[in-house]
Amino acid sequence: MDHALGILEFDRALEFVAKFAASRVGRARIQALRPCTDPTRVDRELAAVQEVLTRIQGATEAGLPSFPDGEEALARLEIDGSVLTPDELWSIGVLLEVGRVVSVTWEAEEGEAPLLAELVGRLKGNEPLEKRILRSVDGDGAVLDTASKELAGLRQKLQGRHTRVVRHLETVLDGLDSAHRVSDASVTIREGRYVIPVRREGKGRVGGYVHDESASGATLFVEPPSAIELMNEIRGLEREEVREVQRVLRELTDACRPEADGLKASVDALAELDSRRARALAARAWDGARPTVTDWEGGAGEGSILDIRSGRYPLLLTSGVDVVPFDLHLEDGERLVLVSGPNTGGKTVFLKSIGLISALTQSGIIPPVAPGSRLPVFGSYYADVGDEQSIAQSLSTFSAHLKNLREIVDRAGPGSLVLMDELGTGTDPKEGEALSRAILETLADAGCVAVVTSHLGGLRRIAAEGSGVVNASMQFDADHMAPSYQFRKGRPGRSYGLAIARGLGFPGELLDRAETYRDEAEARLDDVLQSLEAKEREAAQLA
Repeated sequence: MDHALGILEFDRALEFVAKFAASRVGRARIQALRPCTDPTRVDRELAAVQEVLTRIQGATEAGLPSFPDGEEALARLEIDGSVLTPDELWSIGVLLEVGRVVSVTWEAEEGEAPLLAELVGRLKGNEPLEKRILRSVDGDGAVLDTASKELAGLRQKLQGRHTRVVRHLETVLDGLDSAHRVSDASVTIREGRYVIPVRREGKGRVGGYVHDESASGATLFVEPPSAIELMNEIRGLEREEVREVQRVLRELTDACRPEADGLKASVDALAELDSRRARALAARAWDGARPTVTDWEGGAGEGSILDIRSGRYPLLLTSGVDVVPFDLHLEDGERLVLVSGPNTGGKTVFLKSIGLISALTQSGIIPPVAPGSRLPVFGSYYADVGDEQSIAQSLSTFSAHLKNLREIVDRAGPGSLVLMDELGTGTDPKEGEALSRAILETLADAGCVAVVTSHLGGLRRIAAEGSGVVNASMQFDADHMAPSYQFRKGRPGRSYGLAIARGLGFPGELLDRAETYRDEAEARLDDVLQSLEAKEREAAQLA
């Protein structure tokens, strides 16, 4: 499945959804999503997102503040005797605050939004402890003066002692002889102690302890004897401050320890709420609607196994590109859609749209489809799209495609979604067509759902009643020689190769000769399609 998801650029779609998350853990949870194969779980996830989508689309839209994951702090709380750092305690305080606030702003009635109500009920709040933590520490890792009266008193004393030492040293500095003073000298700090700069020859006059000297050695940074005792008092108060800080941190840690299990559950609930909210915002951004999901045989007897209404390619929507929507309805017994049409007509985008819409749905993300859409839950995904030439394995483009196709034929079965782009190209057209037909018939017999694009005209003739294969095309504006990107089921497409060449000014004689080389059956089919398209254009003009 990972190979197919890579081809579909599934992770790019997840990145778009993750941008709506408010937290790192919410983004990580979205980026880890993968298609689930249990229809009950898929339906529950979509229902949970729909509840949030209904909430944010109403008048009571609620935001979600950013929050830390608290992973390290909660892990250390489980260690007996551990003391959390200020920033770890702060993260717990914020988690308690966010849990308390969100439990109010996202409160839900169980009868109206049972899944949201259950989730919000797991949020943890403890306002007294929250307030105590947030008045004691901050997000920069500092222990605040308001942590305790003792700490505030000690710091006030320290401030007074620092001021006293500086003023004393300024007095000493002012009393020095000009021969011993350094111009523009002021009290500074070396090795954590206050000092004054003096000329080397003034050392004996000042006395005390030399903590540093200038690069030239002419200036010494001296702590005079009269300041040593004052600095020792500061050192004593600083040791008391450290002890008080440790006491505060230890008591806060011990107060948090009983909350550890509840906090873990709360963080998980916040991350899940963030994920659901981001998925709901993405659904709103691309105007998605919750599809009905069924197990693989759930659609049997109900008229269809797959019904995508107004489907749009998610990755174009995320780029702000106008997207032409499509409808795809597969009746019971229809398993393989063979899409033909000219290059740059949107066949590959259509094919990838089917895969991404299905994968997003099974990942609990409401896709860009209209109400009434219905999707089976696929058990496996297979894809062969684009140029996957492998230099490392010495495989040509065609050989790389064959390697993928062999794996698909061997493994795909009921419950599989198979996506194949430009089947049969890269080799002799006749051999490519023969091989492609055998592959398509094998996949139809296997009972999987497959969407296949191809330029090989002969493949269009294998669609017959009871075959499980249905033709489809991407429409082309023959008057303007431009694709319309409109999908049409039930009618094969034309390549328009000769018509495009004529429009580009190729010699008429050359093109007439080319017409004589075409396969007669293919030419007759193209003539019928051309005539039908002309009549439809005339009818549209008269309407």
